[in-house]
Amino acid sequence: MPDTKTRLLEAAVRVIRTKGYAATTVDDLCATAGVSKGSFFHYFKSKDGLALAAVGHFSTMAAGLFAAAPYHQAADPLERVLGYVDFRVSILSGALWDYTCLLGTLVQETYDTHPDIRNACERGLSSHIGELTRDLALARQLYCPTAEWTAESVGTFMQSVLQGSFIFAKATQSAAVARDCLAHLRRYLEMLFGQSSTVERKET
Repeated sequence: MPDTKTRLLEAAVRVIRTKGYAATTVDDLCATAGVSKGSFFHYFKSKDGLALAAVGHFSTMAAGLFAAAPYHQAADPLERVLGYVDFRVSILSGALWDYTCLLGTLVQETYDTHPDIRNACERGLSSHIGELTRDLALARQLYCPTAEWTAESVGTFMQSVLQGSFIFAKATQSAAVARDCLAHLRRYLEMLFGQSSTVERKET
Protein backbone atom coordinates (compact mmCIF):
# COMPACT_ATOMS: atom_id res chain seq x y z
CA MET A 1 0.00 0.00 0.00
CA PRO A 2 1.33 3.50 -0.81
CA ASP A 3 2.50 5.62 2.10
CA THR A 4 0.25 8.31 3.57
CA LYS A 5 1.75 11.19 1.60
CA THR A 6 1.43 9.32 -1.70
CA ARG A 7 -2.16 8.39 -0.90
CA LEU A 8 -2.96 12.06 -0.32
CA LEU A 9 -1.29 13.03 -3.60
CA GLU A 10 -3.21 10.38 -5.51
CA ALA A 11 -6.43 11.45 -3.79
CA ALA A 12 -5.82 15.04 -4.87
CA VAL A 13 -5.28 14.00 -8.48
CA ARG A 14 -8.52 12.04 -8.47
CA VAL A 15 -10.79 14.34 -6.47
CA ILE A 16 -9.73 17.60 -8.12
CA ARG A 17 -10.18 16.08 -11.58
CA THR A 18 -13.60 14.80 -10.51
CA LYS A 19 -15.02 17.74 -8.55
CA GLY A 20 -12.83 20.69 -9.50
CA TYR A 21 -10.52 22.57 -7.17
CA ALA A 22 -12.98 24.94 -5.52
CA ALA A 23 -15.44 22.15 -4.67
CA THR A 24 -12.75 19.88 -3.24
CA THR A 25 -12.43 19.99 0.54
CA VAL A 26 -9.80 18.69 2.92
CA ASP A 27 -12.47 16.27 4.20
CA ASP A 28 -12.93 14.94 0.64
CA LEU A 29 -9.20 14.43 0.26
CA CYS A 30 -8.84 12.68 3.61
CA ALA A 31 -11.82 10.41 2.96
CA THR A 32 -10.52 9.40 -0.49
CA ALA A 33 -7.01 8.79 0.82
CA GLY A 34 -8.31 6.98 3.91
CA VAL A 35 -6.35 9.16 6.33
CA SER A 36 -7.18 11.46 9.24
CA LYS A 37 -7.04 15.25 9.17
CA GLY A 38 -4.13 15.02 11.55
CA SER A 39 -2.23 13.01 8.97
CA PHE A 40 -3.17 15.50 6.26
CA PHE A 41 -1.80 18.47 8.18
CA HIS A 42 1.31 16.53 9.14
CA TYR A 43 2.30 16.51 5.46
CA PHE A 44 0.58 19.60 4.04
CA LYS A 45 -0.23 22.96 5.58
CA SER A 46 -3.30 23.50 3.41
CA LYS A 47 -5.30 22.33 0.41
CA ASP A 48 -3.23 24.74 -1.69
CA GLY A 49 -0.03 23.06 -0.51
CA LEU A 50 -1.34 19.64 -1.47
CA ALA A 51 -2.49 20.95 -4.87
CA LEU A 52 0.99 22.28 -5.59
CA ALA A 53 2.54 18.93 -4.69
CA ALA A 54 -0.12 17.10 -6.70
CA VAL A 55 0.88 19.06 -9.82
CA GLY A 56 4.40 17.69 -9.54
CA HIS A 57 3.12 14.20 -8.74
CA PHE A 58 0.79 14.21 -11.73
CA SER A 59 3.49 15.58 -14.06
CA THR A 60 5.90 12.84 -12.98
CA MET A 61 3.27 10.13 -13.55
CA ALA A 62 2.39 11.57 -16.96
CA ALA A 63 6.05 11.79 -17.96
CA GLY A 64 6.50 8.10 -17.16
CA LEU A 65 3.37 7.14 -19.07
CA PHE A 66 4.40 8.98 -22.22
CA ALA A 67 8.05 7.95 -22.00
CA ALA A 68 6.97 4.29 -22.19
CA ALA A 69 4.46 4.84 -25.02
CA PRO A 70 5.04 2.83 -28.23
CA TYR A 71 5.12 5.82 -30.61
CA HIS A 72 8.71 6.55 -29.53
CA GLN A 73 9.84 3.44 -31.42
CA ALA A 74 9.09 4.93 -34.85
CA ALA A 75 12.18 6.04 -36.76
CA ASP A 76 10.37 8.85 -38.58
CA PRO A 77 9.78 11.92 -36.37
CA LEU A 78 6.48 12.65 -38.10
CA GLU A 79 5.30 9.11 -37.35
CA ARG A 80 6.20 9.78 -33.71
CA VAL A 81 4.16 13.00 -33.72
CA LEU A 82 1.16 11.27 -35.28
CA GLY A 83 1.69 8.28 -33.02
CA TYR A 84 1.49 10.62 -30.04
CA VAL A 85 -1.98 11.72 -31.18
CA ASP A 86 -3.00 8.09 -31.69
CA PHE A 87 -1.75 7.26 -28.21
CA ARG A 88 -3.78 10.10 -26.72
CA VAL A 89 -6.85 8.63 -28.41
CA SER A 90 -6.07 5.17 -27.04
CA ILE A 91 -6.07 6.40 -23.43
CA LEU A 92 -9.46 8.14 -23.67
CA SER A 93 -11.16 5.46 -21.62
CA GLY A 94 -12.70 4.99 -18.22
CA ALA A 95 -14.24 7.77 -16.15
CA LEU A 96 -13.70 11.42 -17.08
CA TRP A 97 -11.23 11.90 -14.28
CA ASP A 98 -9.14 9.01 -15.64
CA TYR A 99 -8.13 10.83 -18.81
CA THR A 100 -8.67 14.55 -18.27
CA CYS A 101 -5.74 16.69 -17.22
CA LEU A 102 -5.19 17.80 -13.63
CA LEU A 103 -3.12 20.77 -14.80
CA GLY A 104 -5.78 22.00 -17.20
CA THR A 105 -8.49 21.56 -14.55
CA LEU A 106 -6.50 23.46 -11.93
CA VAL A 107 -5.36 26.33 -14.11
CA GLN A 108 -8.90 27.08 -15.30
CA GLU A 109 -9.96 27.68 -11.70
CA THR A 110 -6.82 29.17 -10.18
CA TYR A 111 -5.22 31.30 -12.92
CA ASP A 112 -6.14 34.58 -11.17
CA THR A 113 -6.49 33.57 -7.53
CA HIS A 114 -3.59 31.17 -6.91
CA PRO A 115 -0.50 32.30 -8.87
CA ASP A 116 1.74 29.61 -7.37
CA ILE A 117 -0.59 26.86 -8.60
CA ARG A 118 -1.02 28.59 -11.97
CA ASN A 119 2.74 28.83 -12.44
CA ALA A 120 3.27 25.20 -11.46
CA CYS A 121 0.64 24.15 -14.00
CA GLU A 122 2.25 26.31 -16.67
CA ARG A 123 5.62 24.69 -16.04
CA GLY A 124 4.11 21.24 -16.30
CA LEU A 125 2.25 22.02 -19.51
CA SER A 126 5.31 23.71 -21.03
CA SER A 127 7.48 20.72 -20.17
CA HIS A 128 5.11 18.42 -22.03
CA ILE A 129 5.03 20.78 -25.01
CA GLY A 130 8.83 20.72 -24.96
CA GLU A 131 8.76 16.95 -25.40
CA LEU A 132 6.52 17.34 -28.46
CA THR A 133 8.64 20.16 -29.84
CA ARG A 134 11.71 17.98 -30.32
CA ASP A 135 9.96 15.62 -32.73
CA LEU A 136 8.05 18.47 -34.37
CA ALA A 137 11.33 20.28 -35.08
CA LEU A 138 12.87 17.15 -36.61
CA ALA A 139 9.76 16.51 -38.71
CA ARG A 140 9.75 20.13 -39.91
CA GLN A 141 13.39 19.85 -40.95
CA LEU A 142 12.65 16.63 -42.83
CA TYR A 143 9.34 17.47 -44.53
CA CYS A 144 8.97 21.26 -44.71
CA PRO A 145 12.18 23.09 -43.72
CA THR A 146 11.02 26.42 -45.18
CA ALA A 147 7.71 26.48 -43.31
CA GLU A 148 7.00 29.77 -41.55
CA TRP A 149 5.60 28.21 -38.37
CA THR A 150 7.71 27.05 -35.43
CA ALA A 151 7.76 23.68 -33.74
CA GLU A 152 6.97 25.39 -30.43
CA SER A 153 3.81 27.00 -31.83
CA VAL A 154 2.54 23.69 -33.20
CA GLY A 155 3.28 21.94 -29.90
CA THR A 156 1.30 24.60 -28.07
CA PHE A 157 -1.54 24.21 -30.58
CA MET A 158 -1.60 20.45 -30.02
CA GLN A 159 -1.83 20.93 -26.27
CA SER A 160 -4.56 23.55 -26.77
CA VAL A 161 -6.63 21.09 -28.80
CA LEU A 162 -6.19 18.46 -26.09
CA GLN A 163 -7.19 20.77 -23.26
CA GLY A 164 -10.17 22.06 -25.23
CA SER A 165 -11.28 18.53 -26.03
CA PHE A 166 -11.23 17.70 -22.31
CA ILE A 167 -13.53 20.65 -21.61
CA PHE A 168 -16.03 19.42 -24.19
CA ALA A 169 -15.75 15.86 -22.88
CA LYS A 170 -16.74 17.20 -19.47
CA ALA A 171 -19.57 19.26 -20.96
CA THR A 172 -20.98 16.27 -22.87
CA GLN A 173 -19.96 13.65 -20.29
CA SER A 174 -18.44 11.63 -23.12
CA ALA A 175 -15.02 10.97 -24.64
CA ALA A 176 -16.55 10.90 -28.13
CA VAL A 177 -16.06 14.61 -28.73
CA ALA A 178 -12.43 14.36 -27.61
CA ARG A 179 -11.83 11.52 -30.07
CA ASP A 180 -13.32 13.63 -32.87
CA CYS A 181 -11.11 16.60 -31.95
CA LEU A 182 -8.00 14.44 -31.97
CA ALA A 183 -8.97 12.91 -35.32
CA HIS A 184 -9.17 16.44 -36.75
CA LEU A 185 -5.84 17.29 -35.12
CA ARG A 186 -4.21 14.28 -36.77
CA ARG A 187 -5.57 15.29 -40.19
CA TYR A 188 -4.36 18.85 -39.67
CA LEU A 189 -0.86 17.66 -38.78
CA GLU A 190 -0.72 15.49 -41.90
CA MET A 191 -1.69 18.49 -44.05
CA LEU A 192 0.75 20.75 -42.22
CA PHE A 193 3.62 18.42 -43.08
CA GLY A 194 2.41 17.93 -46.67
CA GLN A 195 1.18 14.38 -46.19
CA SER A 196 -2.26 13.61 -47.65
CA SER A 197 -2.64 10.48 -45.52
CA THR A 198 0.11 8.65 -43.70
CA VAL A 199 -2.09 5.57 -43.38
CA GLU A 200 -2.84 5.44 -47.10
CA ARG A 201 0.84 5.98 -47.93
CA LYS A 202 1.82 2.97 -45.86
CA GLU A 203 -0.86 0.75 -47.35
CA THR A 204 -0.01 1.48 -51.02
